[in-house]
Amino acid sequence: MVGTLPLPAVQCRVHGTESLPKGIVSATSNLEMRRLWGTSKDQMKRREHSMKSLLAIAVGIRQKKNVDHIVKKFPPSNFTIMLFHYDGFVDQWRDLLWSDNVLHVSAVNQTKWWFAKRFLHPDVVDEYNYIFLWDEDLGVEHFDPVNYLSIVEEEGLEISQPALDPSLSEVHHRITVRVKKSRVHRRTYKHRGNGRCYWNSTAPPCTGWVEMMAPVFSRAAWRCAWYMIQSDLIHAWGLDMKLGYCAQGDRSINVGVVDSEYVAHLGIPTLGRLDENRMSQEEDGRASSRSEGIARSAKRGRKVSIMNRERGEVRKQSYNELEIFQERWEKAVKDDTCWNDPYPQTTNRSRAF
Repeated sequence: MVGTLPLPAVQCRVHGTESLPKGIVSATSNLEMRRLWGTSKDQMKRREHSMKSLLAIAVGIRQKKNVDHIVKKFPPSNFTIMLFHYDGFVDQWRDLLWSDNVLHVSAVNQTKWWFAKRFLHPDVVDEYNYIFLWDEDLGVEHFDPVNYLSIVEEEGLEISQPALDPSLSEVHHRITVRVKKSRVHRRTYKHRGNGRCYWNSTAPPCTGWVEMMAPVFSRAAWRCAWYMIQSDLIHAWGLDMKLGYCAQGDRSINVGVVDSEYVAHLGIPTLGRLDENRMSQEEDGRASSRSEGIARSAKRGRKVSIMNRERGEVRKQSYNELEIFQERWEKAVKDDTCWNDPYPQTTNRSRAF
């Protein structure tokens, strides 16, 4: 007995709520802002039943114009917007008309995945149909998020991304490239060179794979993916190869790339550019003499050199984290005797018919 409850009843309750009456427990939440006064019960009820999706973007002030284009594509009646400020600049966004209606979270020099692990817990975002976890350097001229989600739902995609315009994008994997006159594709083909993909390939990145700059998760897929994000591995390298385990079924069917709503991936490096951001904001136009201007230019050159080295260190750390994640995965698979791998022997090289 715990309090007045028999043991079986306690076991059916959420941990920490054993001493509370079940009907008062509010296990999930959302990121919707509430008015301090004047909200009627009918208004609250309508808001609770109008399911929305969430767009979360890691942003820096240098990409303010592009982020403005992205946010304006997402109608507030359908989407809640959350900006993760990695450079410390928040007030500088206040001049945008939509700024007061979105959520701002600031932590200097942190990654999108660091923010997501700490602020997008599945119980907090449980009331959103889909989670867009995007980078800031995406061109959205040919993208409509409402049409996109309509396609995702009709196709049954639990994890997806918009295809990339190859003429405007930095492309790392063939599967992300837009297929013209196609609605959705779920696999790619490559018959030469390294990393070959055939019609019967079964493993990422030939099928069941999306890239990490613009993933879109269903509620159920995000709940799974969030648990796989390692709190201390902030670059999340290696996670993309395992996301298929969160596809709520066959990853070759439930993971896909939407061709008819596509974006451009501009590939702009941002991490490690905090000092450059501040330098541009605070130093430009301050030189009171030619000699001071020359001195400031030299100082700026030294700072840029340091930042280039820092970005190199960021990439090195990403590779280190990839190795750590792979080691943890292998150990977890070995240690968990109750878990059966749904993809125990996957290959991308078979040409057998």
